[in-house]
Amino acid sequence: MLNAPLSIDVRRGAVAALGELLADKRIATEGRVAIAVGQGQGDHIAEHVRPSLSACEVFQVEGGTVDAAVGLAGKLRGGTFEAVVGIGGGRTIDATKYAATLSGIPMVSVATNLSHDGICSPVASLQHDKGKGSFGVVMPLAMVVDLDYVHNAPDRLVRAGVGDVVSNFSAVDDWLLAAEQCGERVDRMALTVARTAAEALLHQPGSIESDRFLTVLAEGLVLSGMAMSFAGDSRPASGGDHEILHAVDQLYPGTANHGELAGIGAAFCYHLRATRLDGGGAGAGDTAAERLAEILACLGRHGLPRFPADVGLTEDQFAEAVLYAPRTRPGRYTILEHLGLDKGETLKAVEEYVQAHGD
Repeated sequence: MLNAPLSIDVRRGAVAALGELLADKRIATEGRVAIAVGQGQGDHIAEHVRPSLSACEVFQVEGGTVDAAVGLAGKLRGGTFEAVVGIGGGRTIDATKYAATLSGIPMVSVATNLSHDGICSPVASLQHDKGKGSFGVVMPLAMVVDLDYVHNAPDRLVRAGVGDVVSNFSAVDDWLLAAEQCGERVDRMALTVARTAAEALLHQPGSIESDRFLTVLAEGLVLSGMAMSFAGDSRPASGGDHEILHAVDQLYPGTANHGELAGIGAAFCYHLRATRLDGGGAGAGDTAAERLAEILACLGRHGLPRFPADVGLTEDQFAEAVLYAPRTRPGRYTILEHLGLDKGETLKAVEEYVQAHGD
């Protein structure tokens, strides 16, 4: 059975209806609900929903780490909760998803920003002793995005979601490339949903100041999460683009956020496709050049970084990350594994990308 949300609510004032949502007998029959909050707006929202959830208990999540998630899971197992509500940004929601999975109870996701598709996906990205890892989890049973809270989130975090959604194009083409070259099975429903999310956002008019735009962005992030659920892994939303972002995270931690790096990674992967993918293949040649132009225009329109210098990296550092990237996802076949560029070739490709498309 596919794991998909029972309810998705994206609008202003959505948090006010949280009590009604949790009264759904498919989620909680007696109202015994745990609320997990992070720093920032999470505490405020928890207080907002307390009057309608008199039986709830609030727990503080100390960051997006495996230890924090396991600690929360212990508290959930120590109670008699029917569901847990994760309120906050990506780190809080990822920790709550992992804790809910360990505890065997349903989870409701309440996103206070739209920085990446982790708000509604079957994957949790968590810090541990050796860096950051991705863990398979049960997808949230319901999803709430209150646009009032999103408008109050830092603009940079909200814009970042754009980069994560448009990177779906790169992930999908990598999946098709793996099917051509390695015979990898492609789930066409997952592929279609992931691509549709990106297409809906790519040319969407407006900006993050617009409720209409934020609604499309939120829906795109949810669709990306659903595509991963259909596929059974992160394939439809994570290709060479995400290998690059994970490499940057490991080699140069704190450089930029997930969505910002996903956008740059996707653009660079299309540069490789346009200039080095011979003999056709998914997203090759003129098609890749056109997609690259569209992605760069979209990132620029929303004030997102497009080049290594935009996130404080030199061309040498970015090339090092590209060279390291395949090690972050062993067994995944993308444009990076297909080309197998050496150190000199990688640096040359980075230099060409910046020279050809930089201002």
